[in-house]
Amino acid sequence: MDLTDFGAGAQYIAGRRTRGSGEPFQVVNPADGSVVEQVALATTGEVDAAVAAAKAALPGWSRATPGARSEALTALAAVLASASADLARVETAQTGKPVKLATEFDVPGTIDNVAFFAGAARNLEGKAAGEYSGDHTSYVRREAIGVVGSISPWNYPLQMAAWKVLPAIAAGNTIVLKPSELTPLTSLMFARACTEAGIPDGVVNVVTGAGRTTGEHLVAHPDVAMVSFTGSTPVGRRVAELATASVKRTHLELGGKAPFVVFDDADLDAAVHGAVAASLINGGQDCTAATRAYVQRPLYDAFVAGVAELYAAIRIGDPLNPHTDLGPLVSYTHRDRVAGFVERARSYATVVTGGRAPEKGHDGTDLTRGAYYAPTLITGAAQDSEVVQGEIFGPVLVVLPFDTDDEGLRLANDTPYGLAASAWTGNVHRSLRATREIAAGCVWVNDHIPIISEMPHGGYKASGYGKDMSQYSLDEYTQVKHVMFDTTAVARKDWHRTVFGDR
Repeated sequence: MDLTDFGAGAQYIAGRRTRGSGEPFQVVNPADGSVVEQVALATTGEVDAAVAAAKAALPGWSRATPGARSEALTALAAVLASASADLARVETAQTGKPVKLATEFDVPGTIDNVAFFAGAARNLEGKAAGEYSGDHTSYVRREAIGVVGSISPWNYPLQMAAWKVLPAIAAGNTIVLKPSELTPLTSLMFARACTEAGIPDGVVNVVTGAGRTTGEHLVAHPDVAMVSFTGSTPVGRRVAELATASVKRTHLELGGKAPFVVFDDADLDAAVHGAVAASLINGGQDCTAATRAYVQRPLYDAFVAGVAELYAAIRIGDPLNPHTDLGPLVSYTHRDRVAGFVERARSYATVVTGGRAPEKGHDGTDLTRGAYYAPTLITGAAQDSEVVQGEIFGPVLVVLPFDTDDEGLRLANDTPYGLAASAWTGNVHRSLRATREIAAGCVWVNDHIPIISEMPHGGYKASGYGKDMSQYSLDEYTQVKHVMFDTTAVARKDWHRTVFGDR
């Protein structure tokens, strides 16, 4: 089975690819503007068909043993591993991310997620059976919720497809996934790999369409029992509004504005290198990327100089070149949005380096046809400025000084978001205080960005709620049922007298 055969269409419903009945849409390579694939978008009709397929598959899949679901996921990991080169190539073509990132992070991370959930599928935990009332035996069942409608973003199409699909189906649910129409191709490959691995038709479905039509219809669909969304906070509010109208369970992983707090006893070299890697991963198009560096004043000047030096050495170019560090942003529209933040910041802050669209790559590639933007370092911005508070989602780092530990932690928390953060220090007491007081779903110490399948990912505040990855994620996709058995065989219970009769 060729996972890259997109000629049959950009919808995956009931185990086969089909064409959408909506408008034609071009998936564009942002490195040069070439068309990767032309697809027909889904309409509400395709959403209805996908939900119907998922609903039909639910009884059989939800009643499959945990061992059977685990076996299918183990087979899926093998199918994806055999297609890893194609997955990396297609992911790079549709997103513009460097192939070394796709090859060494996106694809192996996805396969590891599959392997993790293959094991987690056999571990649906509940409170141990016991006689908690004295006269009854109670136990807890974890059951599938039903059909899950999931919407994934364009920045990590393959990984986000996995994060949505895996815990849902491991717990016995079926799913309809709507990827971004900008980057649907590896999500379609993932769905087809599920079929090749023996996962029954209809368990995993993909509809490629626009958010305001396809996405909203999926969220509001009466046969969808749960909605999971990853994307911006404003869109997340709309998803919650639609889901609430029909009392669906929701899972929202939204925006971020991660602080990177460097105390004066930190290893400066480690902090500088960490900031460059954490701010430029995936072109900065990462909701956990370091975007606000708060540096205690004794290290501030050296930190700014060190980051500027490394930024200047970043190799921008063809994302298929294995030596390229930074590829284009996902689209010209998004590149212009990022540039707009920087241009407006020039009136109130200093652009130390970057702040432009480069013309030539490190390998001589002509970059003018692509959506490239140079790594950009900004200083002198006020805490309440747009560039500090707004989610830029590009290769832009703002650095601000602080004096006391109290001030640094206060500034770190001074944002509506709370997805991720890091603290850099050699002092265990400082690190413990930072991890306790920073309001974020993940706080790293002396590193920033690494994620692992065994640990949860999810935010506080305007960054949403619910967890991806880990056993906590599996729990999100189950309903808890309390089952209670009478153990006395007594017809007239003592508690009945509180309703009728006397003792």
